[in-house]
Amino acid sequence: MDDDTTATPHAPLRVGLIGYGLAGSVFHAPLVAATDGLVLDTVVTANPERQEQARAEHPQVRTAETADALLARAGELDLIVIASPNRTHVPLARAALEAGLPVVVDKPLAATAAEAQSLAALADSRGLLLSAFQNRRWDNDFRTVSRLVADGALGQVQRFESRFERWRPLPKGGWRESGDPAEIGGILYDLGSHLVDQALVLFGPATTVYAEVDVRRAGTEADDDAFIALTHRGGVRSHLWMSATTAQLGPRFRVLGDRAGYVKYGLDPQEAALREGLRPGSGAPWGVESETSWGRLGAGESPLTGGGEPVPTLPGDYPAYYAAITEALRTGGRPPVTAGEAAEALRVLEAARASAAGGRTITLAEAGR
Repeated sequence: MDDDTTATPHAPLRVGLIGYGLAGSVFHAPLVAATDGLVLDTVVTANPERQEQARAEHPQVRTAETADALLARAGELDLIVIASPNRTHVPLARAALEAGLPVVVDKPLAATAAEAQSLAALADSRGLLLSAFQNRRWDNDFRTVSRLVADGALGQVQRFESRFERWRPLPKGGWRESGDPAEIGGILYDLGSHLVDQALVLFGPATTVYAEVDVRRAGTEADDDAFIALTHRGGVRSHLWMSATTAQLGPRFRVLGDRAGYVKYGLDPQEAALREGLRPGSGAPWGVESETSWGRLGAGESPLTGGGEPVPTLPGDYPAYYAAITEALRTGGRPPVTAGEAAEALRVLEAARASAAGGRTITLAEAGR
């Protein structure tokens, strides 16, 4: 990495992006391109159609067919973003760190907490940034829940219910639905990475984990329906659902306290906007939803029958992630999501898989926490 570049406040930091599938093309490339202080320098993909797509969507970008070709130019770059299939996350992150480059890795950072901690140790030993892309911390609904919890609007929270459910009765195929453990596919690690991370951010470490993990659809090898129950050290219980087989979708959040509850339906609009080709920073409002989608806060009556008061949903803010990454690279400060936080979420996911396999509750060790 060119130290003079990172030390110059007005020089853009040059980003190499590995992978241009869904994560790379819909999330990372647009968000990097929209961030002041970052420039998308190179996209790595061996697929000629995706190379053409990258150049069409980002006319100044260079393309490379392999990560090795990109890392051979490490001195010309300031950050590597890894948005390739899950099985490649650890080896590519290690190679980038060993080349002297800071790294952002799409979730999950690794298959295990031990692998995540090993990468974190390598990054620390070289004084390099390592961060996991947990964009759902900047969802509009999660930002709203976080504010309500922090402001005490619910009183003492007792139960946190969070759902990321879909209705996809026909498998789509691909590595995400592969039964090969090396692929790190399945819905537990895909959507569960988000839900567990959010629960830990809100309520701190988990002490016990119980899970049910199933394969429901014919022709699918990887888990497509899962439930996780966490008990947090502070006493809050989190119930987390993730599924591709939910014919009737439940509320995205249902948070119950001793003073009031908050219920919110629907999904943050940012992913849909990015898929449609809309971009933050274009002048139009970003991450904003209509009043008809606002959640409701109250007690004693269902929100579906008019109970509670509507709560304006805070705007979603995915751009905040890369803005914080830029600031951390400039100042040497803490990234918005640390590798240690990613390791904590992976400890929970590993325990969830063990719980489901053994039909028992797993107690997480308190040592070192």
